[in-house]
Amino acid sequence: MRHNESYNRHHEWYNVHFPSESAKSDHYEKIKATGKNNVTSWLQQLFFSCLDPLLTKKHLNWLTVGDAYGFDAQYILQSGNHVLATDLNTDFLTVALKEGIINACVAENAEKLTQHDNSFDFVLCKESYHHFPRPYAAMYEMIRVAKLGVVVIEPQDPIAKMPLLLMLSNIFSRNAPFLNKLWKNRFSFEPVGNFVYKVSEREFEKLAAGLGLPMVAFKKINPNYWFKGAESISTDLCNKQFFLIKMKKFLADTLVKLKLVPAQVLTTVIFKQLPDEQTIGLLKKNGYHLVYIPQNPYLY
Repeated sequence: MRHNESYNRHHEWYNVHFPSESAKSDHYEKIKATGKNNVTSWLQQLFFSCLDPLLTKKHLNWLTVGDAYGFDAQYILQSGNHVLATDLNTDFLTVALKEGIINACVAENAEKLTQHDNSFDFVLCKESYHHFPRPYAAMYEMIRVAKLGVVVIEPQDPIAKMPLLLMLSNIFSRNAPFLNKLWKNRFSFEPVGNFVYKVSEREFEKLAAGLGLPMVAFKKINPNYWFKGAESISTDLCNKQFFLIKMKKFLADTLVKLKLVPAQVLTTVIFKQLPDEQTIGLLKKNGYHLVYIPQNPYLY
């Protein structure tokens, strides 16, 4: 089946680019040598800071899915929580274990997690969901093994947030070739064969409502300013390149706040249990918009 072929291709992707253990170790050493005062680290922090409201409570158990290098798990570990890092192929994670970046890892197919129901407090899927051949299958698995909630940080589908594009797609719905030219990334595919599955708020609201879950929290961020060599660009305020990136991000953030354009990335927390008031306060302070899902009156 197509999805099995896709997983096989994904399985070997990192070994194609980093064929030996020494090549993988060199990659980690290079990242360590660049330190934190660079654009790559600054952009990654924009992603990771979305987790902070959930990391204030210590000694919770986390599972990371599609955590190829182990950096997602590393951030959670540094907060004083426990985490099991997983990816389809653990060749890189095994090196991360030896390097002390993580302290536990296992190979997992996101569509068929081997973990027991409710065995982790939270599950994190960062920048991997849109690579899955069958993302909904993976989503149900992540919800199954989570006790408190699932965090998904992924590119946002712009169509639901761009009324003009939505209107045009409806007008030209019967003229597919013209619509595809107008909306060039309507159907995007990866070299491994997967459709690039961008996410939206509405689909997660419907998912939570259908499963009888109590709340979904959303945060919009604009971190897509990475380029080759970004790790060598200093984040000192006097650096012109970094200043231009910050100005571009400021403009994007402003347009998002004015609801003129959609954010580049959507962070979603799907809660299986209603969080306490402290966590709710921290989420709001961190910039999350909370959506309470009403109970189904026909089931209660």
